[in-house]
Amino acid sequence: MPDKAKKILVEVFRVLLGLLFIFSGFVKAVDPLGSAYKFHDYFTAFGMPFMEPLTLPASFILSAIEFSLGVFILLGAYRKATSFLILAFMLVMTPLTLYLALANPVSDCGCFGDALVITNWETFYKNIVLLAAAIIVFIWSRYITPVFTPKSTWLGALYTCLFIFGVSFYCYLNLPILDFRPYKIGANIPQLMEIPEGAPHDVYKKTYTYEKDGVKKEFTIDNYPANDSTWVFVDAKAKLIQKGYVPPVHDFTITTLNDVDITDIVLADSSYTFLLISPKLGKADDTNVDEINNIFDYSQLFGYQFYCLTASSSKAITDWIEDTCAEYPVCITDETTLKTIIRSNPGLLLLKSGTIINKWHHRNIPHGEKLTKPISESELGQIPPNRDKQKIIACVLWLIIPLGLIYLSDYFTYRRRRSA
Repeated sequence: MPDKAKKILVEVFRVLLGLLFIFSGFVKAVDPLGSAYKFHDYFTAFGMPFMEPLTLPASFILSAIEFSLGVFILLGAYRKATSFLILAFMLVMTPLTLYLALANPVSDCGCFGDALVITNWETFYKNIVLLAAAIIVFIWSRYITPVFTPKSTWLGALYTCLFIFGVSFYCYLNLPILDFRPYKIGANIPQLMEIPEGAPHDVYKKTYTYEKDGVKKEFTIDNYPANDSTWVFVDAKAKLIQKGYVPPVHDFTITTLNDVDITDIVLADSSYTFLLISPKLGKADDTNVDEINNIFDYSQLFGYQFYCLTASSSKAITDWIEDTCAEYPVCITDETTLKTIIRSNPGLLLLKSGTIINKWHHRNIPHGEKLTKPISESELGQIPPNRDKQKIIACVLWLIIPLGLIYLSDYFTYRRRRSA
């Protein structure tokens, strides 16, 4: 193959690898707790509960590795080492995703976080393409043209790593700057729970086992021996062969400690309702319990409902109430649902008629003057404008502008001097 054709092929594949690695790393970085939850699922599925303390560090590290490798390959930084690491990464992930597709220990690999959910088989097919691209880029890495000279490459690489770690830590200490989950601000939970008319339902293949003269045989609904009493019914099985429509929200329920379902009451409340979200109260950060209690007092003053939703044990609930002097009612909700609603333990949600008006990390709970008047008369009661596009543009600029300045410095300090 001519050198020109090799270079074109390498350029195409390295751009493909770079963009996908950047996207995969970035969507994990903006939701580090979500990635940590996914690692927890993996460790549980593989019988490694002792790895639980590593879920959050693994989340930070994986997003940083993917994002940095993606930027490095686009910049041509450390082209031999980068192409080798990308190939090694794909050599590990491709057989792993094949196992996931075959065994299905987790339904979603989480390779693109919640931004793009694909099946395990789709993930495996995607990785086959990326593995082929990684092999070609590694073999012909000499055709990659670096953006920086060797004397400035380290600075561009350092800033890339600092950038992605900075994004992860900011989103961990606050809430994700981009929310890809169904419980985003402005979402109406009852609407997301609806199943459209005519939507496909689950399709099952049913088989029936009968026994005659000591011999067992399987039948379908079309040929089972309904009128032959010599056959004795043994068992019936139903196998899912086609998944039906699943609404974005399908597992949201609120049950009191007395086992009374109040989901519809809460979602139908036309006034404002505060929901304190804590998947596990025993692991909740109690640093800001005074602000939480102030919100409860505020809700009582102006007649708003306030509930704490958790999946904790009775003892954990009792301990939390005693330790924090909590006076608000505690209800039970599925743990996974609570983790999906808000990436904070605890976190605060504001509802009105089932619509999510706002939500806050426990470090950013409203306080002070914001709690001096009714919600309807303050900014708390207004859905904040969607600024996702501005946030994405800001992140792109925070990455590109410093790298551009490094390039200009590199050009005038080294590259131009060399050409002169």
